[in-house]
Amino acid sequence: MLIDWFTVGAQALNFLILVWLMKRFLYQPVLDAIDARERRVAAELADAAAKQDEAKHERDDFRLRNEAFDQQRAGLLDKARDEAKALRQRLLDEARAAADTLQAQRQQMLDNDARQLNQAISQRTRQEVFAIARKTLGDLADTSLEERLGNVFAQRLRALDATTRAGLAAALRSAAGPAIVRSAFDLPAPQRAAIQQALDETFPAQANLQFETAANLIGGIELAANGQKVAWSIDDYLASLEQGVHDILRSQAGRGSAPPQAIAIEPKPGPAAQ
Repeated sequence: MLIDWFTVGAQALNFLILVWLMKRFLYQPVLDAIDARERRVAAELADAAAKQDEAKHERDDFRLRNEAFDQQRAGLLDKARDEAKALRQRLLDEARAAADTLQAQRQQMLDNDARQLNQAISQRTRQEVFAIARKTLGDLADTSLEERLGNVFAQRLRALDATTRAGLAAALRSAAGPAIVRSAFDLPAPQRAAIQQALDETFPAQANLQFETAANLIGGIELAANGQKVAWSIDDYLASLEQGVHDILRSQAGRGSAPPQAIAIEPKPGPAAQ
């Protein structure tokens, strides 16, 4: 079989032309389209990766902010709890202090009321005892209490101890005016004369006396001259009686109920010099 080289050459040329045409007009656009698609896919993948990184960054940032918010909220809650506790303690302290102050004021009021009541009872008791003593002496001895107290005071002036007598003598000598004799009642003339006579007999200097009444001297008489004072009063006996009652009540309150005890009344043995 003979080979037609012209035909073979023509076919080969046609094949080469066909390959070039296919490459030029078919393969190259396809390759370009594939390259473009690959570039577009790569860009999309890169954009997706960037968005993913951005989303991760935003998620981390949100998580950090959320943790910071939780810490801040916990701090605010602790601060509010501490402030509430401090406020509660302060209010409790103020309420306790106010209650203590009120209790102290109430106790002070009770003490004042008790003291005033005690003083009123003591004063009334002394007045009643004085009235009873006056009436008793008047009924039994046929003499008034004023007369008896004046005579007793005159006797006690004569019985002054040396120290009291020396001080009163100096006061009588240096006094610019008359000595004052005070009593809770108007002394009758005989008792005034008895007191004047006792002074004249006891002290060498002549003493002028001025007699006055003082309601606060319950059952008593006092002589005052230039700052010196000599006094005698039933109040001494009543004060001893009051102290004895107070001691018994206090001792019974300390050990509970106990049988009453006798009260020993021990007044001062003589006039009080001041």
